[in-house]
Amino acid sequence: MAFISAVATQHYHHSAETLPTSTTNNRVKYVFQCQSKRAKRSLEETPTWSVAVVFFVLVAISIVIEHLIHVVASWLKNKHKRALYEALEKIKSELMLLGFISLLLTVGQDLISKICIPKSVGNSWHPCQKDRFSDSEYEDSCAAKGKVQFVSAYGIYQLHIFIFVLAVFHVLYCIITLGLGRLKMRKWKAWEDETKTTEYHFYNDPHRFRFARETTFGRRHLSFWSKSSSLLWTVCFFRQFVTSVAKVDYLTLRHGFITAHLAPQSEVRFDFQKYISRSLEDDFKLVVGISPVLWFSAVLFLLANTHAIALIFTHPPPKKNGADSEFQIMQIILLVGTKLQVIITKMGVRAQEKGVIRGIPVVEPGDDLFWFNRPRFILFLINFVLFLNAFQLAFFMWSWYEFGLRSCYHKHLEDGWGLGFQGTKFCYNAYYGHLRFIIQFLCSYVTFPLYALVTQMGSAMKPTIFSDQVATALRNWHQTAKKHPKHSTPFS
Repeated sequence: MAFISAVATQHYHHSAETLPTSTTNNRVKYVFQCQSKRAKRSLEETPTWSVAVVFFVLVAISIVIEHLIHVVASWLKNKHKRALYEALEKIKSELMLLGFISLLLTVGQDLISKICIPKSVGNSWHPCQKDRFSDSEYEDSCAAKGKVQFVSAYGIYQLHIFIFVLAVFHVLYCIITLGLGRLKMRKWKAWEDETKTTEYHFYNDPHRFRFARETTFGRRHLSFWSKSSSLLWTVCFFRQFVTSVAKVDYLTLRHGFITAHLAPQSEVRFDFQKYISRSLEDDFKLVVGISPVLWFSAVLFLLANTHAIALIFTHPPPKKNGADSEFQIMQIILLVGTKLQVIITKMGVRAQEKGVIRGIPVVEPGDDLFWFNRPRFILFLINFVLFLNAFQLAFFMWSWYEFGLRSCYHKHLEDGWGLGFQGTKFCYNAYYGHLRFIIQFLCSYVTFPLYALVTQMGSAMKPTIFSDQVATALRNWHQTAKKHPKHSTPFS
């Protein structure tokens, strides 16, 4: 695989000698001192056996990873998991894109490092204070021209390592997202099985008349707070932490979906939980993708990591410098979860307008309940939160490894919480790790499955209503019909 080979080759090129210390100044000094003293050996001066060993290890690792991906793809095909197979292909495409970026950095390293810019431009937009490295001594090929390098070779190498870390965290977050989502849906299976029992149909006799407010669904959603917009959003905000998907909500939405889109006799035969699971997998292939908008947000993150600016994409700055981006990301996912809860309650309010109902309350689907009449917009927000959370955690781990917690990327550790560096370090690690885990957990275990359920209440029915075998048969039939159109009819 080009990505693994490019990263390992670049790391081997810059790590032939062990750096004596982890501090930023000494690492930079040491690397460029080694370069000035011609410490790097070329392949002409390197034993062939060491070159062969490095080459063999890189190829072996690449082949093993490629084989594992092939095994997973074959298993998904055999299990007729078309959506997950497409998601795997999309992950491979994203890794290939990162591999190409890594390869371009390797090939263009010398060319980029030879670009010279004026000192006035090079001394702007630093992540650290201007005088932090004023005494640093390192070789700059542009110094003779009175200029500075656009990006040094060592800086390109560090960026190279960051791309590798980003790829690892992107794949890891994708696996966690799907795993937690399916874990949440597993408990819905028992509710689905209950709809096949005699007791369920007796209790929800479609010939029995009831007031909508007296049903279990009505008692949960139809109260004094549902009449006030502010109280409605407040209750729905806290509800996502307790029972994001209650049993009565699942059964009512199931009944509303079947009533709107299927025949009445499908109430017993239709497996709504399996349909939701297929819809989750279908949405997952969109969540794992990285759109141009997300790449642009990543560029803004890197651009805004400067001492002079505190934007939404920056790391947690000192208290005096502004808001915390982690809490802003959490606010987005909490807003999405609250909106989904509000949609369920509003469907209950609509059902109440009928007064008297028969059997289970019938909630009416509609895109008008969603922001901009677009249910997919919520999926974009979920995708945005997952990507940005993975990106920022990857950036944090990379900057910790490359520069340590005393670097200017973690300036608030020095300005921060009045506990001394060691105490602040412990508190910050606990704070940062737990907050990232909470965001990932809320997004994957609470919001994403809730989205898969509530979006079935849109105006349109998803193609995942058909099983993978039926969907494949329909696509094949459609392709065959296009290739062999009728040229004549019995009446021609």
